Amino acid sequence: MVRIAVRAVTLNVYHVGDDSVNRYISSAPHKDYFSKLISFFRKQSMDLNKLVSHTLINPGPDSTSTIIAAIDEIEDNLYYFSDIVSAGIPDVGSLITDSILMVLIFPLLLPSLRIAIDNDMQSGVVTSLYLLCCILRIIKIKDLANTIAAALFCPLEAFTKSSGGKLNSHIPSHGSPSEYQLPNNDDLTKSDIRHSMFNVPHSSSSSGFHPEGVLMQNDCSCPNLSLRDVLLAYVTKGDDVQVLGSLSMLATLLQTKELDESMLDGLGILPQRKQHKKLLLQALVGESSGEEELFSPKSSLTRDGAGSDIDAYHKKIKDQYGISFLSSDVGISPHVNRFQVIDALVSLFCRSSISAETLWDGGWLLRQLLPYSESEFNSHHLEVLKVSYKNCASDLVEEVKGIWSDFLISVICDEWRKCKRAMESSSPPKEPSCVLFLPHPHKFSLEDNTSTGSSFDAGERMQELVKVFVLLHQLQLFTLGRASPEQPSIDPPGDLPANCRAQISGIDVSGPKAGTEISLVNAVPCRVAFKSGKEHHLYFQAISSGISGWLVLAEEQPSQMSHGIVRVVAPLAGCND
Repeated sequence: MVRIAVRAVTLNVYHVGDDSVNRYISSAPHKDYFSKLISFFRKQSMDLNKLVSHTLINPGPDSTSTIIAAIDEIEDNLYYFSDIVSAGIPDVGSLITDSILMVLIFPLLLPSLRIAIDNDMQSGVVTSLYLLCCILRIIKIKDLANTIAAALFCPLEAFTKSSGGKLNSHIPSHGSPSEYQLPNNDDLTKSDIRHSMFNVPHSSSSSGFHPEGVLMQNDCSCPNLSLRDVLLAYVTKGDDVQVLGSLSMLATLLQTKELDESMLDGLGILPQRKQHKKLLLQALVGESSGEEELFSPKSSLTRDGAGSDIDAYHKKIKDQYGISFLSSDVGISPHVNRFQVIDALVSLFCRSSISAETLWDGGWLLRQLLPYSESEFNSHHLEVLKVSYKNCASDLVEEVKGIWSDFLISVICDEWRKCKRAMESSSPPKEPSCVLFLPHPHKFSLEDNTSTGSSFDAGERMQELVKVFVLLHQLQLFTLGRASPEQPSIDPPGDLPANCRAQISGIDVSGPKAGTEISLVNAVPCRVAFKSGKEHHLYFQAISSGISGWLVLAEEQPSQMSHGIVRVVAPLAGCND
């Protein structure tokens, strides 16, 4: 309450708008207050990381509420910084920008984006990504946003050298023992990541996704990689939380209005509609290259346009903030970088170890980059997406034999609408803060088709599979240049002969009788308890012949698969309708 009262008083003073008051505020020793604010925020950031790390190791009933309280306090502080900046005091805005960069981002957050291969607790990565997203979303300073974006092109080792030559798996605190030396990864360079990003698999099993050949063969710990390359490496090779954190970072950069379009183009995330708008403007004012690039399938802003702005910020990072790196280490090619982003997203859609909701975030980002054109997909992209879609569809067909088959159509229709809304929304499906909460383990692996476990687990796995299927189906429509309909096109079953099921089951016109043998090709497995504590594994089947029908419970014969003995028969009412 005391802090809130003090902030209310100070904000009233900052918004007076008098030049003499502004000079008083920005002069020593009063300006030290702003530096102390950033130092206090740095301590809060480290405390948040410790809290997330502790929760990962020892989760408790109050873990989520504790993290939410810490998030609220951090975001309140950022909004206070934003309110100070909105007062329009030039020296104070510059002081806050410099302090955030020098005290928090350069020595702490950016170096923490690299993880240790042998460390299971990677909370420093996701905490840093969350904090970077919050800073970009809340503090509306053009210079700050563009400096952060420009820093993503720099090699990781530039920031590790400036922070003491070591790299931390967690955001460090004073005296923390979590520091370690960089491993020797001389064999991996940025050239490797750009030329080994994609490898289309030649075959795949129908039992699940097998996209191993699509993943980047890289190491997120290599100091030669730029921070941008590290983010893409997490998308293609990281776990569920790292993927979501990287996607949130890319989405936040894309939505940050303070970022120059040339910066977004250099990062490879400038939306296609903004590219065409700028090129159209160039063509209208008579710039010769604008009209040619507008109708080119590989249109993007020129290297000179994107590179000159980024070079200016790189010079500032070197001269003003003392971050040293060779200019040759920074590679900026808008077209190549854009292809890398699309490449990484396509790879992501083939990963069976990533949750469906995280894949939806990737789908949203792809639709932002390519809202109305599939021209930037190459043959490899189309082939891999098609293979993944077919594998997922094959898995979904197997669910027809599952215990939740009667809900399958309704779940597909429901998730279709949700996915379509998520893809067409103006903001990502998930907030950046989601990466800080305990990650729900992706225990319903799409590679595991076994029927073990409870019916609840089977239902969740079916829903997870449906979410992936509707995303891949809508992406297939997008690659064909077609819009996704409001409802999925589910064809009704064709008119089958009335006695089709009876013939398949081996039943004559008299119908099934207890003790007779029938085929279980179309039967649904179930568990039935005739007595308390005694369950029987049986098969349920509806059989029709002419205008007669029966419901059958049969027990599978161990000696003959897909055949069973009828145990219970009941007439099927209304089968002649």
